[in-house]
Amino acid sequence: MFESLSYMMLQQYCWMIVSLLGGILMSLMFVQGGQTLVYAVDKTEEEHKLIVNSLGRKWVFTFLILIAFGGALFVSFPLYCATCIKGTCLLWMMIPLCFTVQTAMYELGTAFAKQKLCNYVLFFSGMAGITILGTTMGTFFNGAMYSINDMNIVRWETPFRGIEAILNPHNLLLGATAFLLSRVLALLFFIKNIKNEQIITRSKIRLMRNAISFIACFIAFLVWLLVKDGFYYDPATKEVSMVAYKFFKNLIAMPVVLTTLIAGITLVMVGITGTLVNNRFIGGIWYAGSGTVLAVLALFLIAGFNNTSYYPSLYDLQDSLTIENSSSGHKTLAVTGYVSLVIPVVMAFVCWKWRRKNTQNNNINI
Repeated sequence: MFESLSYMMLQQYCWMIVSLLGGILMSLMFVQGGQTLVYAVDKTEEEHKLIVNSLGRKWVFTFLILIAFGGALFVSFPLYCATCIKGTCLLWMMIPLCFTVQTAMYELGTAFAKQKLCNYVLFFSGMAGITILGTTMGTFFNGAMYSINDMNIVRWETPFRGIEAILNPHNLLLGATAFLLSRVLALLFFIKNIKNEQIITRSKIRLMRNAISFIACFIAFLVWLLVKDGFYYDPATKEVSMVAYKFFKNLIAMPVVLTTLIAGITLVMVGITGTLVNNRFIGGIWYAGSGTVLAVLALFLIAGFNNTSYYPSLYDLQDSLTIENSSSGHKTLAVTGYVSLVIPVVMAFVCWKWRRKNTQNNNINI
């Protein structure tokens, strides 16, 4: 089936798979967001244990999707990964490091439940992990300082090894947006799953504050993205050039992607507003989580589709990476296509395991 598809169709299909996994990963980042809310929501040791236990049993799902996301990128677009290893390795290494640290804290949570050090580590690892991930994803729209020669040998043109990405305010804005969204999702998760009136009341108060901040950051990021210049490459000559309002034009040229983005934003807003205005509405996490998947999927698609460089070179535009010049060969992409058919099975397993873990605790209801 997949081997009969054209090379371009396979490249676009694999980019869609990467985009979908990126959306699923972001929707599961409520674990990291929840880590940063422990002191804000719980006031007693019993409440603390409820929150830590509800979050601690979910880190494995986020870690699984993170591995799948990175693996899909590596197999489908190896030149991008080679560029990251050469340059932004420090940023990418910080992400799994934060995940590893938080995993250790969850496993030792019972022994260290009364120690503030454990909670501080959870807070900073959660905040750093999601913020760094969001900032790194910002380079898909804003590029990085690298060059690639005719032998596909990558050279990083700054001594900072990717750390300079944090100096770009648009990257940082995306990082802040991701961080605030993870907190919003975490609060919706608490309201849905924890049977404790005090925690639910405090979560709604925090939800209002974090939702306002998230919406402000997201609108600022999206407006900035739509009015900024983008990196266009000519499919005939492969020449890369700057085009005004490139990402806005991508949305107009791809109505399905535009519809997906609008649907995602709408679902997130339904999840937030429904929870705040209706005390009986506790399923906001499902709406906001689904909306997050769709919105992130759409952002990835406008970053790579419609003849757009998804990882521009700020040193030399002609070295910019596109889904055409950075992908694996036809056979490898075809195999990746077959492997992608396992994703529904993996998601079914995640849902089954999620439900099984929740039923093990009488205090958690899903």
